[in-house]
Amino acid sequence: MTIKIEKKIIGYDLVNDKTVSTDKQSDTAAEPKSTVNIVQMHERVARPEMLLGSTYKLKTPGSEHAMYITINDIILNEDTEHEQRRPFEIFINSKNMDHFQWIVALTRITSAVFRKGGDITFLVEEMRAVFDPQGGYFKKGGKFMPSLVAEIGEVIEDHLKRIGMIVDEEMSSHQRKILDDKRAQYEASQETPSRADGEEGNQFPQGASLCKQCLTKAMIVMDGCKTCLNCGDSKCS
Repeated sequence: MTIKIEKKIIGYDLVNDKTVSTDKQSDTAAEPKSTVNIVQMHERVARPEMLLGSTYKLKTPGSEHAMYITINDIILNEDTEHEQRRPFEIFINSKNMDHFQWIVALTRITSAVFRKGGDITFLVEEMRAVFDPQGGYFKKGGKFMPSLVAEIGEVIEDHLKRIGMIVDEEMSSHQRKILDDKRAQYEASQETPSRADGEEGNQFPQGASLCKQCLTKAMIVMDGCKTCLNCGDSKCS
């Protein structure tokens, strides 16, 4: 390859491999070294002696005993700009022993997925898609749960939102005001209290039907248009 020299030559020097190597070492020494060894979540991360945890109470209409779900988190790269909180293990405890075997299996598999690292949010959708062949149930507030596994998945989702692994897209104040106005108009036209089918604690009108988007009894019909007062899903939009 021919190189054309445009400027006048004023000097020269002999360059060998040793000189090039010395120059590279000096350049490397001049560069600032990173003092932070970033730790990512993987199966080889050792469990600390103490973990931060949150316990959630889950009460289903199918059992007289409550279920307590504890999720322990590990803090990676503590006190650095790369600090990250990740779920490490899950435990489920209840006086009801009917589901003991599959609950133990579920917690061990879920804990293994937590420790594997990477994107674990897929667990939520997989668990929420489990349907009980005997039918689901409505929890307090009018939300339909297709199975006990699905509600455990919802607890995991709530926890992941709390630690920032899932970002919840909140409804704007303008959208919320529109839904509140629709609810007020609907209740005024029906002249009925805001309680559906006698379900205590339900916050939506009595005539509301099940929304297929958020699985909540909050779908009303106004002016020939179905609108969910919970998530805002509408058949006319």
